[in-house]
Amino acid sequence: MRDRSAPLSLSDVETLAWDKMGGLIPAVVQDRGTSTVLMLGYMDRAALSATLESGLATFFSRSRQRLWQKGETSGNVLRVATIHADCDSDALLVLADSEGPTCHLGTPSCFDAAPGGPAWLGELARIVSDRANATPDESYTARLLAHGLPRIAQKVGEEGVEVALAAVTRDAAGTAEEIADLLYHLTVLMEARATGWEQVVAVLKFRHQDLRNIADT
Repeated sequence: MRDRSAPLSLSDVETLAWDKMGGLIPAVVQDRGTSTVLMLGYMDRAALSATLESGLATFFSRSRQRLWQKGETSGNVLRVATIHADCDSDALLVLADSEGPTCHLGTPSCFDAAPGGPAWLGELARIVSDRANATPDESYTARLLAHGLPRIAQKVGEEGVEVALAAVTRDAAGTAEEIADLLYHLTVLMEARATGWEQVVAVLKFRHQDLRNIADT
């Protein structure tokens, strides 16, 4: 029996419920870093196998009645990290890194409702990573990274104090501003230490599960 918690591999292709939709399974593509839903496509056995083999998202085009690799003409490919099946084995979640806009209209996502909230921290991490390659004269982020970890750590400490002070002296909007400053500087710190929000969230999830296990005993 397939381990539902594990990503799909080539050996899992035939375990999916292909007959439910005439040999096609819907595949939701989600940005691995930001959790943004990028697009919805359909895969048949051949498309899924091609995706798993190449690492590039490949779908079955219902209009053209053939396989098509995302970005085959535009160059805006989706590099697939993992693919997961849902509980009924009749839908797929594709976690990918996008190279360029996903939508043919030139937007990052095929869905107009852009996500906000914590999911955008992944996008912030990408921006910080890009700015790391800029010259210090033209980017505060690059300048901060050039100063090294001691200065970055100092800024994180200063911003943490600002958040604490805002919590007792300012309103909700003012507190949000200070938290935003802290999250930005934390993101710069993570860039300097070659880690990211993904790893932080993984730790939080592990701790949450550990607490649940303790509560169940």
